[in-house]
Amino acid sequence: MLSTTERQQIIESYGQAHAHLVAAIEQFPVEMWQARPAGVDWTIHEIIVHITDSEASSFARCRKLIAEPGATVMVYDEAGWAKKLDYHSQSTADALELFKWLRLTTYKLIKTLPESTWAHTIEHPDNGTMSMDDWLQTYHSHIHDHIAQMQGVYEVWKNG
Repeated sequence: MLSTTERQQIIESYGQAHAHLVAAIEQFPVEMWQARPAGVDWTIHEIIVHITDSEASSFARCRKLIAEPGATVMVYDEAGWAKKLDYHSQSTADALELFKWLRLTTYKLIKTLPESTWAHTIEHPDNGTMSMDDWLQTYHSHIHDHIAQMQGVYEVWKNG
């Protein structure tokens, strides 16, 4: 379990994710966002849309944690969604805007939760019991992990 100080630091960083993501993607030329170099599973475009779909899941999971502790949350097939929802036909501008609002509303919700709420858990079919702290750490690192993934795609594209 995180200390109150550690949690507040992560929450503040969590709240800055949209700005961090937008600043990070500025380094990648838009014309290469749909490029899929050899050996790369996801394009930058797909990653951006995935981030927003994942954030929608995070939005719902957070609310389940707060309002329905002990509930089971849904999982989804990320690769299947990317293909079947044709991520490449979706607007990255729209995805980034939706991500901004999903993240902001959740940030505002969690930053003043009482300490007792942080003891709540949910059941994740793949990951087992997840606490509020687990949820926070997962979605805080999610953006950083995908920025690193995009950097890898860019490096392969640039050097390919």
